[in-house]
Amino acid sequence: MTHPIAPAAGATGTTGAPGAGQVRETVPTPSRKGRPRSDEVHRRILDATRDLLSEDGFSDLRLEHVAARAGVGKATIYRRWGSKEALAQELLAELAGPHIAVAETGDTRAELLAAVLNPMRAVTDTPFGPVIRALLSQIAVNPTLGDPFRATVVQARRDEIARVVRRGIARGDLRPDADPEIATELLVGPVYFRLMFGGALTAAFANRIVDSVLLGYSAAQGASVTSRSSRGKRNGVGTPRAARPPKGNR
Repeated sequence: MTHPIAPAAGATGTTGAPGAGQVRETVPTPSRKGRPRSDEVHRRILDATRDLLSEDGFSDLRLEHVAARAGVGKATIYRRWGSKEALAQELLAELAGPHIAVAETGDTRAELLAAVLNPMRAVTDTPFGPVIRALLSQIAVNPTLGDPFRATVVQARRDEIARVVRRGIARGDLRPDADPEIATELLVGPVYFRLMFGGALTAAFANRIVDSVLLGYSAAQGASVTSRSSRGKRNGVGTPRAARPPKGNR
């Protein structure tokens, strides 16, 4: 039996000024220079890009098609974005932003679970899902799109999970040597693996991920591993055979 993913507390279908129970977006959006532009036009262009990416994919995305769908001239788009990669990157950053931050709750396991559920909800329950599916292969091979995505969305998630890990270490819940970079990949990696290759993205799966991470990262488990390692060294367990002295010299 699968368990549906519950909506995030305080989550809404739109983004705006954070209120009670809300957290600010942590993904920087590209700055736009030049004369003031119409917010309504800007919104229509991003929405048209989102729809066309979901329908046709990145390879078939043409700025003239975006302009026609948004009801603007092609020159209007080029005044804002120099390429379709730049346009797609701003859309990705906007859609990912609300699903990055992890609220500090005082409960390390709950915060680690939120670090898994955030991207899981983003790819299953929001417009970010169809857009990231359309762009994943391009992110891997197209540095014009991939490098800015890694520098903004991916780095923001790494930074947020690093804060979660540091809080867990400070509380005594996680090992002092817990690696935040690896933690990010252990927590978020399974979500994207199933997104690409198949498998249910459920709350039960998220809990299994967190339980597995805690097996290696919890302070209690770390002490147990250290103790076993020390006993093994005293008993000669784990010593490379080539490093052991010959029998005649023992």
